[in-house]
Amino acid sequence: MTRVLALSDTHLEEGLPPGIEQMADGADLIVHAGDFVSMEVFRRLSGLGRLEAVCGNSDSPQLKKLLPSRRVIEVEEVRIGLVHRAFQGQDLVGAEMMAREMEVDVLVFGHIHKPVVEKGRKLLVCPGSPTLPRLSAPSVAILDVDGSTVAGKIIPLGRPVCDYFRYAESLAEKK
Repeated sequence: MTRVLALSDTHLEEGLPPGIEQMADGADLIVHAGDFVSMEVFRRLSGLGRLEAVCGNSDSPQLKKLLPSRRVIEVEEVRIGLVHRAFQGQDLVGAEMMAREMEVDVLVFGHIHKPVVEKGRKLLVCPGSPTLPRLSAPSVAILDVDGSTVAGKIIPLGRPVCDYFRYAESLAEKK
């Protein structure tokens, strides 16, 4: 079995969100669906283990040059697609269509800052954001891959937040 730690939308200039280093210790692979923001955060995550990632709309020009906007990786017998923006609107139809277009079993995406795990024809996973959640708790996702089967779950990293701007202000005050 392979354990994958999935992150997105870390939105940090430096350091890592609380608890990420410990979670990475138990993972065989780390995937990030964009919006690291800084090269420093990318390097810190890379130092924790094997990292596969794509760039997001808020990433530095250096990261946008380094990372693709889409990536497909194979974990055991499962094809996992990584993108930052998977759809527009309120439903997941666009994410489902993107997963089909990329010919993947699982699509890990970000941008919406809200955790999602939805199984239809494909498994759609948004880890949420460990730093700027929107109407949810700060979070990451875990994918457990066993041969051709995969299970995904959201791991909350704190209390739910109603207003992510207020949460961002509280993080800035702690620095």
